[in-house]
Amino acid sequence: MSETRETSLRRGVAILEALASDQAVRNGGLRVTDLVELVGREKSQISRSLRTLTDLGLVERDGDGFRHRLSWRFYLLGAHGGRSRLVEQASPLLRRLVDQLGERAHLSVLSGDQVLTLLSESSPHSVQAAGWSGRTVPCWCTASGRALLFDHDLEALQAVCADTDFAGRAATAPRGVADLYERIRQARERGVAVVSNEFEEGLVAVAAPVRDVDGRLVAVLNVSGPTFRLGRDTDAAAEAVTDAANHLTRSLGPQR
Repeated sequence: MSETRETSLRRGVAILEALASDQAVRNGGLRVTDLVELVGREKSQISRSLRTLTDLGLVERDGDGFRHRLSWRFYLLGAHGGRSRLVEQASPLLRRLVDQLGERAHLSVLSGDQVLTLLSESSPHSVQAAGWSGRTVPCWCTASGRALLFDHDLEALQAVCADTDFAGRAATAPRGVADLYERIRQARERGVAVVSNEFEEGLVAVAAPVRDVDGRLVAVLNVSGPTFRLGRDTDAAAEAVTDAANHLTRSLGPQR
């Protein structure tokens, strides 16, 4: 590998690491000027690398075109490559949740204002929530999205939802950032998010946060199913999902 290619590769990796930082997550991505400061390279070099990473599908732009963030494909590459301890440790816990609750269980992460499902374990029921493994759903009207936003203050939430269209879902769903922030606050106090009839009529979901060794919220575990079945006892579902999420948090290592 030539020195030029090696330098370009190192710069690309540095950009990906910056886009995975807490700052990027809080702000819904980073601008080129942010990356220049964090990576320590010239603006033209950063822009060139971003174009390549975007062409490869590893980085995407937000709605206004100014912020860049990691794409769903980046997360899936890590998951499918089997190198992610998070994914490896989550798999048996998802199966256990399915056995306990009889509903589909998911491991999800935040990607901009969307929720990306990395793993989805099926339930034996013939009527079940749609499988979303490898796909995205809005963060503002889902239990997984609400739990993933637990650590966001109002300013950070406004940045994430800067281009969000709070429309097209059930009438009970939030209608703006202030409404969403209040619902997140209530769920955070409980430690678990329960959302019913917002993403889709007749669907209820329960989600709890997973944290890494530094205490950062990195993912959520959630279960979803029809309200006529899962909605009968959301307290039991909340307890089971919270226990599984806490177990996964501990399996990632002792928090510092």
